[in-house]
Amino acid sequence: MQAAAASTVGPARPPDDWWRLSLDGQALGWLAPAHQGLLADWGLGEALAGSHTWSVRSGAGDAAARTAWLADLAQRLREAGWVRGWRGERYRCQLPGPGGIGQPADGPVFFELERAAYRFFGLSSQAVHINGVDAAGALWCGRRALHKATDPGRLDNLAAGGLPAGEALFECARRELWEEAGVPATLCGSLRLMGCLRTARVEPEGWHDEWLHVFELALPAGFTPRNQDGEVSTFECLAPAEVAQRIDLQDFSPDAAVASAWWLRSRGGG
Repeated sequence: MQAAAASTVGPARPPDDWWRLSLDGQALGWLAPAHQGLLADWGLGEALAGSHTWSVRSGAGDAAARTAWLADLAQRLREAGWVRGWRGERYRCQLPGPGGIGQPADGPVFFELERAAYRFFGLSSQAVHINGVDAAGALWCGRRALHKATDPGRLDNLAAGGLPAGEALFECARRELWEEAGVPATLCGSLRLMGCLRTARVEPEGWHDEWLHVFELALPAGFTPRNQDGEVSTFECLAPAEVAQRIDLQDFSPDAAVASAWWLRSRGGG
């Protein structure tokens, strides 16, 4: 069962000159001033007086048409240099549903969009982060490859990754464990979901707003992670005190630091 989400890590909303993005009547994201100006120059949307909202109408009648419209816009942003780190992978934007406040939106699908464009529009995404614990109680951490589009060269959890459209949480976690750390499905029996929390911050690409589904996996003695997809350069096995020290030194990526700190607190480590 998924635990209740913790409070948002970071500011609850971006600076005052960032405006709320409304797409087809749904308030969904946040636009930096420069992004507002670009959309205005392209004739996309209008400012709603007094509400600090930038309203865009796609003219789409359903989620599939909205997805196609946004795909064209994202490609245009990519060609103009506003969206980098293109992955060819979509995230799914859902409307609020029965999960309610304090959980990721789990209602009807509103659209799907290339993940690299999410920060430009300040949309809320989801990711999995797996804390891999060795038999002695230390934490296996991977160092992100230098070619990664975000946080290159910084420490990460044993495995982590965005949740693609159509993939279930545990399926995503198991896939990332294999791709990033070489953990076979036969060693995933102890994989458990610790809970979900939200991180938010300003990044060069725009507003980062992500729900982190944090897992823990107990690994057997003698297991050594081995990267399979080229996204991790090395692995380090860190005692809890070392994890805390690396967090203080800002060696971890921001989201991995949050997931690792939560693991430390869960075991009484601060």
